[in-house]
Amino acid sequence: MGLSSALASAMSGLRANQAALSIVSSNVANSQTPGYVVQTPNQIEVTTGDFGATAMTTGVSRELDSYVLNQLRTETGGSGYADQIANILKQLQNVYGTPGNSGTLETALNNFTTALQALSTSAGSSSAQTVAVGAAQALAQQLNTTTKGIQSLRSNVDQDLGTSAQQANAAMQQIADINTKLQGLLPNDPTAATLMDQRDQAINTLSKYVDVRVTTDGSNQANIYTTTGIQLVGAGLASQFSFSSAGALSATSLYNTDPAKSGVGALTIKLPNGSSLDVVANNVVSSGQIAADLKLRDQTLVQAQNQIDQLAATMSSALSDKTTAGSAVAGPPAGFNVDLAGAQPGNTVNITYTDTTTNTQRQITLVNVTDPAALPLQNATNANPMQVGVNFSGGMGAIASALNTALSGTHLTFSAAPSPATTLRITDDGTGLAKVNSSSITKTISSLTSGNPQLPLFTDGGQALYTGAITASGSQMTGLAGRIAVNTQLVTDPTRMSVYSTSPVTPAGDTTRSDYLYSQLTTAVYSYSPQTGLGSASQPFRGSISNYLQQFLSVQSNAATQATQLQQGQSVVVSTLQAKFNSTASVNLDSEMSNLIQLQNAYAANAHVMSVVQSMMNTLLQAQA
Repeated sequence: MGLSSALASAMSGLRANQAALSIVSSNVANSQTPGYVVQTPNQIEVTTGDFGATAMTTGVSRELDSYVLNQLRTETGGSGYADQIANILKQLQNVYGTPGNSGTLETALNNFTTALQALSTSAGSSSAQTVAVGAAQALAQQLNTTTKGIQSLRSNVDQDLGTSAQQANAAMQQIADINTKLQGLLPNDPTAATLMDQRDQAINTLSKYVDVRVTTDGSNQANIYTTTGIQLVGAGLASQFSFSSAGALSATSLYNTDPAKSGVGALTIKLPNGSSLDVVANNVVSSGQIAADLKLRDQTLVQAQNQIDQLAATMSSALSDKTTAGSAVAGPPAGFNVDLAGAQPGNTVNITYTDTTTNTQRQITLVNVTDPAALPLQNATNANPMQVGVNFSGGMGAIASALNTALSGTHLTFSAAPSPATTLRITDDGTGLAKVNSSSITKTISSLTSGNPQLPLFTDGGQALYTGAITASGSQMTGLAGRIAVNTQLVTDPTRMSVYSTSPVTPAGDTTRSDYLYSQLTTAVYSYSPQTGLGSASQPFRGSISNYLQQFLSVQSNAATQATQLQQGQSVVVSTLQAKFNSTASVNLDSEMSNLIQLQNAYAANAHVMSVVQSMMNTLLQAQA
């Protein structure tokens, strides 16, 4: 190797060492900078002449594990989802209160049933009547308070959607802007490395709110999609979430795919191509805080409201509804007559029959629906009983015709009974393929002194009866727990807790009504809607009112516990992945100090080579002189 080659090699070594020292310096200076990924110099050997070689620095490399980074983003979305679910369910438990404490549904129901039991024991004393009415008011108020708590949580979650959408928009725009800045830069350009650090931080932030899938093309542009394939960011273009608040939500504020009918905040996304999508209807997100908010607002908390509405509805109907068995028709064809006179909207005819082909017992509930816009009623697959809506005031001919059309495959026949004119006859069709086992009609008693023990103790608001009416706007049961109140006539005259007849007058000390009310609340068994999350359409949950209350409170408690456990487990997973990612991507000061010493030694060695070459050249020049 000639002296000139040795000098060139030493000089290139000095330049390479200076570049490497600059990178080490940058690593050390940014050791505490969030998102900074440690850099290493890219150096190659360049041959010069026949024997010499020099070192060239071509840029930097970011030391990170892409697979772990992608896993970390996925689990960050899961963590954002789990955190929000656990947080809201914990707050929901606070709304229900601690079992056994005052100010809870369980305690209020127990106090009411205890007051009814005392009313029977005291043979209808005026003080016991007043106490029972007061206990009923306390129970109604507790249902009102619980509804307010649930709807407050829904409102908070709805507003959080707006905040989360803004945060996601900011992250997506930042990613798009960085994509633009990276155009034309090589991936190993030091400037590009800094921009990619910033872009990765923005992607990590975005993954907290929505699920992300990241791909990088040949021009170093990050393209981001949700797991369902919706593009969030492209080359210099970003999608944008848009949230329109609906204000404070109520129990009847429900999501609908028709924006004109939806009662909750609308969340849409405008894509880079200009099209706009309903985030909920198109299942745009499946993880992250936004997905959690949507599930809480439209499913979890709606189900919680359904549970207490069902409690209020069952309790109201249990005390006010009277069920009368149909009168048998010997036939042939055999069946039953039921009198529809006095039936309120929402009142029902219940039919049990056997499909003799399969020897399967089935149930049908005919619901009095006076709003034609609410028909036909929708049934879940294999619903038992199956609900059929019909207007009981439409005349027997019209009623029978509508039912024969709706239930044509059951081998049942509906017709007008000879008398009275308000009587519906239900029989088999004479083929032997169906057998009518029983029929009954349930009507809501409206008078406090009807001569029956049934009592319209609870009302929908002031004096409106709760009958379970169904209209085009929904079921009367929706939100009932927030409106339920004690009948104002009963508040004015608590003696009606015992007196159920004025002609003849109920004898003093008669406990028929209080005994009935107590039995209905404590021992009678009812079926509950699968919308409560208990049971199924084909096998609904059955139990007493207190059993039902304990069951759904237990389900909610277990859900909160599981959510907390998932949150804790998700936190461990994220921490583990973060530590694994940091092991390669974060700056290790010990390693950097070691590199610094090696570079200093190499720098000194190259400087020494240059000094020796200079000395040798001086000697040669002197010799020539």
